Amino acid sequence: MTKTTTAALYPNAKVAAEVGTYSEQNSTSLPKNLIEYHDFIVESRSDSDYMVSSLQAQSLAFFARAFGAKRILEIGSYVGFSALVWAHAVGQDGKVTGLEFSEEYAKIANEAFEKHGVKNVEIIVGDALQTLSTLKPEEPYDLIFIDAQKSGYPDYLRDILAGSRPGSTTRLLRPGGIIIADNVLRRALVADGSEENPNWGLQRHVKTAEDDLTALRKFNAALANDERLEALLLPVFDGVGFARLLD
Repeated sequence: MTKTTTAALYPNAKVAAEVGTYSEQNSTSLPKNLIEYHDFIVESRSDSDYMVSSLQAQSLAFFARAFGAKRILEIGSYVGFSALVWAHAVGQDGKVTGLEFSEEYAKIANEAFEKHGVKNVEIIVGDALQTLSTLKPEEPYDLIFIDAQKSGYPDYLRDILAGSRPGSTTRLLRPGGIIIADNVLRRALVADGSEENPNWGLQRHVKTAEDDLTALRKFNAALANDERLEALLLPVFDGVGFARLLD
């Protein structure tokens, strides 16, 4: 299934599509080259649902600017569309670091950066958990975006917090920094996995396996209950979790 601007949690698909299109048209547009790259990925790749929708990309660019983010860490970069969006949002004087497990995806992403003349993005290939534990940025990140393997979300959060201790000279996330996590409601199955949910049958799909749903519930609870965080879970797109690091 291809991800579109349709809000995944809307009960009525027609209304959801209309609302998504209307919202996209009435939000600040992405640059033409980014729109074209997004459309190319949707048309050419069967796994394009790993990519954020164009409307969600607009929202990410808005949030990055609203938060004043200039240094962004992305966990899960796929073929580079969201990294291009972040690079656009932070400007040439900003920096984006992407963690991507797949060498194939990273290669495609780097080719896209070169094609579009983007020089402020670095992709680190490998297991994100291993990379997080060794990442020692000269300056902490302003924003961390999580959009990788869902079963790993609790561990990503654990390592982000462990790597952002007050007083550390190599902390990952600065005080007041923002964490954004995608797909935290998973077609509402995280909140309601009963047969009453029209998406109940999707639990048989590998991407919405019960292990992933359990991990997302654990992650959402950790985000809400950790005393170092101020959290907000919004039922938009496929569920987006926000947290602000207080210390």
